[in-house]
Amino acid sequence: MSITCRTSLVRQAPGKYETATVEVDDPRQDELRVKMVASGLCHSDDHIATGDIPVGTYPFAGGHEGGGIVESVGPNTSGFEVGDKVLFSFLPACGKCRWCATGHSNLCDLGAGLLAGTRWTEDSTRLHLEDGTNVGQMCGISTFSEYTTVAVDSAIKVPQDTNLETTCLLGCAVGTGWGTAVNTGDVAPGDTVIIQGIGGIGANAVQGAAHAGAANVIAVDPVAFKREKAQELGATHAVESMEEATEIAKGFTNGQGADVALVTIGITKPEHVGEAFASIRKQGTVVVTGLGDITEVGVPIPIGELTLFEKKLKGSLFGSSNPKADIPKMLGLYNAGKLKLDELITKRYTLDEVAQGYEDMHAGKNIRGVLVFD
Repeated sequence: MSITCRTSLVRQAPGKYETATVEVDDPRQDELRVKMVASGLCHSDDHIATGDIPVGTYPFAGGHEGGGIVESVGPNTSGFEVGDKVLFSFLPACGKCRWCATGHSNLCDLGAGLLAGTRWTEDSTRLHLEDGTNVGQMCGISTFSEYTTVAVDSAIKVPQDTNLETTCLLGCAVGTGWGTAVNTGDVAPGDTVIIQGIGGIGANAVQGAAHAGAANVIAVDPVAFKREKAQELGATHAVESMEEATEIAKGFTNGQGADVALVTIGITKPEHVGEAFASIRKQGTVVVTGLGDITEVGVPIPIGELTLFEKKLKGSLFGSSNPKADIPKMLGLYNAGKLKLDELITKRYTLDEVAQGYEDMHAGKNIRGVLVFD
């Protein structure tokens, strides 16, 4: 049997999100069907609509940052009950592969199938149009759907008093940004840090750098509203350009440059990485978390500086976090008043307003838009 509900999907790329009716399969073994409560509007889902990130199945239902309530549990599936509240990790963790076994579950081998739209181990989907056409699921979860069927590899049970409308952001934006600074960037007490791009990821990189004890947290964004928000979240300085940020960093480091530069721009271009690389000191670190056209090749960095100054250039997926350990940890920080989540939400949208939410994002109006279900 299946449930009929509404979802927001793109039929092709480039395209726009539109609301459609789908049938949601019953959960199989090691699966859950979840009634969604809320979902963040992440830039990565917009990359799906623009075609910057190609996917394997169209139509394709978006959303990979959300939380909901378990409606049904697949047969012979332990650890979950009907009525449980769950948050999703957009990165599944099998717990068995080399990466999971060595504490790098953000790189779990199951991630190879995130954009296929089908299940990790089989060529089938759990969402279908009413005429039977398969609908791909973003990261296997599709949180832009009133109901969704997901693998337990992607679900994390949370306490029943958890406010899912706010904590849904832990599934991507918060862990990615916070971890970019704390885990991948290894920001240390006293460091001078530049964060390039203050959206949903960059805002949390600001929080992470501040939590790690950075003495100087320099936020860079051309939008005044985002610079103001960065200072509310822990930035010590907020400027429009990397040129300004680099000069400020040099002023704190005897002319050397920043210890760490974090690239969290929504549409990252090679020149952004080059600017970050130019802003750091000897043995400094650049972390690239933002995405753009994922097929683009080439970054303008001087090989001499890379070699002779021992500068480091690193990528970061979900902030090098381990979702099933770090999402509960960040939930604890939020409950203790040490991590700001409510302040990240600029506006709430309905399912029919997903496309408008992304228009607002591109206009620089949102730190994070959140889709709230009835």
